[in-house]
This record gives sequence, structure tokens and C-alpha cells, in this order.
Amino acid sequence: MNPTSSPRSAALVRVRIWDLPTRLFHGLLALAVTGAVVSAKVGGNAMVWHQRLGLAVLALLAFRLVWGLAGGRWSRFASFVHGPGALLRHLRGRPRPGEHLDVGHSPTGALSVFALLGLLALQLATGLVSDDEIAFTGPLYAWVESSTALKATSWHRGWGQWLLLGMIGLHLVAIAVYRLRGTDLVRPMLCGDKLLPSQVPPSRDDVRTRALALLLAAAAAALAVWVGAQGG
Repeated sequence: MNPTSSPRSAALVRVRIWDLPTRLFHGLLALAVTGAVVSAKVGGNAMVWHQRLGLAVLALLAFRLVWGLAGGRWSRFASFVHGPGALLRHLRGRPRPGEHLDVGHSPTGALSVFALLGLLALQLATGLVSDDEIAFTGPLYAWVESSTALKATSWHRGWGQWLLLGMIGLHLVAIAVYRLRGTDLVRPMLCGDKLLPSQVPPSRDDVRTRALALLLAAAAAALAVWVGAQGG
């Protein structure tokens, strides 16, 4: 039974699920990845922007890693890291009372998110140490052996980009399928709120939370600047 379909949960209220920092992260990451893909395809002088956007992705991922521990309730990894039992109950549509498997990232959605972030992190890491043997080297190229850099470049320009693009495509298809089934995943990520039973606990999203996010974002940006400076 879906937890929002029982008589007790008939009255729905707006509940803050996605805090502002999480929503900004999603939007900025989408823009940065899109720009990185386009600049790589253009090549030439656009590769300067490819590296800059890659460093922006680094800052965003570093921020999200920490925000997964300190962010709003439904942005924390603890809220969507589920075991096999929860995944099975979700697939069967039989969550336990109070389990709230569909409030933030569902068990299946969480698997997709972790796969996407993992591939993105791998693509980023290989780009940072890459060497195209023509005019471009990643800022951390000098930190690895030449053979490692060449292998990283091969992955970055080959399987890495296609697996990442495929995962992004699957992510978009899943969003569209959910929309056709009556569940809008985009609007809550834009406005932050979902119509849910009143007993669902909200994410904290106040001035203090946003100030903390700003400090973490500044630290993540400093890390990206430092990494970029390693390439001279």
C-alpha cells in the first residue's frame, strides 16, 4: 500500500523536502555537465572552458559529499541509503508504516543517483590526470605516471563519456516515465516542497542552514581553485 493512500493520510500538506542548497546543486551540476560535454565536442579553444567546467563539477561534487552529511533531512545520504529489504518492499509497494520510501529519493532512485554520481566522479578524476598528447593536460597530470595518464585519457574520451551520457539519458527517461504515471519529480526539485501527509518530517531549510551551505560551497570552490592551480 502506498503510504499516501490510506484514510489517515488523505489530507495532504506542503512539506519542505529539498532545501535550497540541494536544489541549487542540482541545477548548477546540470548546467556544468552540459557545458563540459558541449565544450569537449567543440574542442580547440573551448577546451579551456571544458577544464573550467570540470573544476566547477569538482566543487559541486565536493559540496554534495559534505552536504550529504550535514544538509536537510531528505538531502542526507542516510535518508536514501536503503538495504535490500527496503528495496524489495518498495518494488512491491508495501513499505513499513512511517518508512517514507517515496518522500525523497526512493530506493530505486537512490541507486540511479549513486550510479550517476559515481560515473561523474570517475569521469572527473580521469579528466584531471588526462593527457591528449597534443595540447591539453589535466591539472593533476604530473601527479601520475605517463602510462596512467594515457589510460585515464582513453577512458575519459571513450567508455567513460558514453557510460556517463547513457546514465544521464536513463535518468531523464525515468523522470519522464514517473511524470506519465502522475508523479512530478521536477517541480519539487524546483520549489522544494511536496504534497505529503502532515506526519512526514520536513527538511530544515532556514537561514542557518543556508549560511552553513554557503561556507561549505566556498570551501569546495577553494579546493577546485587549488586543484586548477596545480597545472600551472
